[in-house]
Amino acid sequence: MKTVSIIIPCLNEEKTIRRVLQALYDQQFPRDQMEVVIADGGSNDHTLMVIDEFRTQHADLEIRVVENPQKQIPVALNLAIRAAQGEIIIRMDGHSLPALNYVVTCVNDLLAKRGDNVGGRWEIIPGAETWMARGISAAAAHPLGVGNVRYRISGEAGPVDTVPFGCYYRSLFDRVGYFDESLLTNEDYELNTRIREMGGIVWFDPDIVCQYYSRSTLFDLARQYWRYGFWKARMVKRYPSSIKLRQLLPPLFVAGLVFLLVSGFFFHYFLIAFFAVFFLYMGIIVIASIPEVRKRNDLSLIAGMPLAILTMHITWGSGFIISLLVR
Repeated sequence: MKTVSIIIPCLNEEKTIRRVLQALYDQQFPRDQMEVVIADGGSNDHTLMVIDEFRTQHADLEIRVVENPQKQIPVALNLAIRAAQGEIIIRMDGHSLPALNYVVTCVNDLLAKRGDNVGGRWEIIPGAETWMARGISAAAAHPLGVGNVRYRISGEAGPVDTVPFGCYYRSLFDRVGYFDESLLTNEDYELNTRIREMGGIVWFDPDIVCQYYSRSTLFDLARQYWRYGFWKARMVKRYPSSIKLRQLLPPLFVAGLVFLLVSGFFFHYFLIAFFAVFFLYMGIIVIASIPEVRKRNDLSLIAGMPLAILTMHITWGSGFIISLLVR
């Protein structure tokens, strides 16, 4: 019997999975009390070969792979939990790198009964060595891009709505249920909503740190945030009270722009208002990028960060609206 099972949903992660496994192998936690369970969605690159090679070279860490034929993240998580042997479950992703004290800090917080689910902050790093990837990384950690989400912009320890990934006692799932497999995104937030509705605590600890690779292109970022917005709306249909003001702003912004643009074909002053609102918005996010340019000593952020924030807001808001309109 293991103390900790680290579960990882995985699909075509050949570029990063070895670094994730190495970071887990190097943890400041006894390896004989830890296992890694990877739920693979049928990777058709070299992911499985990389895992096999690492497992052979590091036989003192138990690594197992279970198949996830449905290729969906919540299904992968549930399969991995059911296959896990540990009393404590820690979720990780195939493109994230936990700090060396990640596991021990999660476990200590859980043992101290700080929360029913404990998690920490992301240090968001570029997914590629390009100016656009750096802009996306900066936007994904800025309040204008993601609001006041504590795990992205950091803050003091305490109860929160949600944390990335998470650390739980396995018995928690017997009480609140497993991840909702009908939600292809937002499954973490939905589980945390159930935990809080049953009187539990979701605890944020800034000393729990994980590096997260952001998307590297605007196209990939747009797909990601469209999906986030679409499935967030499905969450809101079930839990209306879970919506936050920061989450309402992008769909309201998109709806307002569409209204002004369409009305502008009939009344020219609406078109003037459209351009006024849009350029005011762009001016705000360009100005907001200036401190990041100085902080990171990267002039390209003056273009990359506003483009990324614009993409995040437009696609998240559009996905949210479309999701409300379709069944």
